[in-house]
Amino acid sequence: MKFWLGVTDNQWYEFVSDRAFDEVNFWQPSARAPFTNLPAGTPFLFKLKRPQNHIVGGGFFSHFTQLPLSVAWDFFGERNGASSLRQFAELIGENAHTAVGVEQPIGCTVVSDVFYLPRQLWIPVEEHFSAAGIVRGKKYDSSNEQGAALWQEIQAVLPLAVLAKGVEDDAPRYGAEYLQRGRLGQGAFRTLVLDAYARRCALTGESTLPVLEAAHIRPYADQGRHVISNGLLLRSDFHKLFDLGLVTVQPDYRIRISSKIRDQYFNGKAYYRLDGQELALLPERPVDRPDRDALRWHNENRFMP
Repeated sequence: MKFWLGVTDNQWYEFVSDRAFDEVNFWQPSARAPFTNLPAGTPFLFKLKRPQNHIVGGGFFSHFTQLPLSVAWDFFGERNGASSLRQFAELIGENAHTAVGVEQPIGCTVVSDVFYLPRQLWIPVEEHFSAAGIVRGKKYDSSNEQGAALWQEIQAVLPLAVLAKGVEDDAPRYGAEYLQRGRLGQGAFRTLVLDAYARRCALTGESTLPVLEAAHIRPYADQGRHVISNGLLLRSDFHKLFDLGLVTVQPDYRIRISSKIRDQYFNGKAYYRLDGQELALLPERPVDRPDRDALRWHNENRFMP
């Protein structure tokens, strides 16, 4: 078993743990990932900085991406560990030891199904981080002596923390299957869809990041899931029209525009040019492409011809 210990900003941890967020953005001032090839579902643990030097909680790695600070705030809000965009920028500036602007690119590690250990279950790890230069985190492998000893300690408290959140006793505790059980949050969904569509609108090819939004094909409230195949990356106006049923995508990946835009708003020429056209792009991986059953649901239950 491989797992990651991330060196955690203590102020960030205090903020998110007080609010018991189920999903968080474990950001870093640098836009460069602190790890390489970390599989989705890897246990991702939070270690406080000195003088605490304890594992205090964690979750499961979902996705890493780079976002401008303002977009990260739009995606995650207080799950960034701050109560406002201004405080978020100040917190990043404190860690970067310099002032940062709202368009500063930062690294965003999305951690899902987060758990927080009560103080009496904190795990001391002073000896693991005594070496200089370990400022971001460290990967462990339970197949070696050091990793096995630490993983044994983690396993002793992890089931207690996970079960306290209401997870079934026979549910997988880590790995891709764990995340496929529907435990991804809205923030993970948005970042995964963003990158799956190469940061371009599926309908128009628009690449202006602040106006791109991840839309659910079948809404979460109607048994839709936070998975890429239930999402489309859309320009904000198309997202609104899609949710209202004035735009849809057929199971053959062709765009349909409702006649009601013209009938009710006496306009829509810019939209009707797309009627009957194929999507501008699809995710590279077939498994991430729009689910045809979900598209059929949207056509039958939301779209107004």
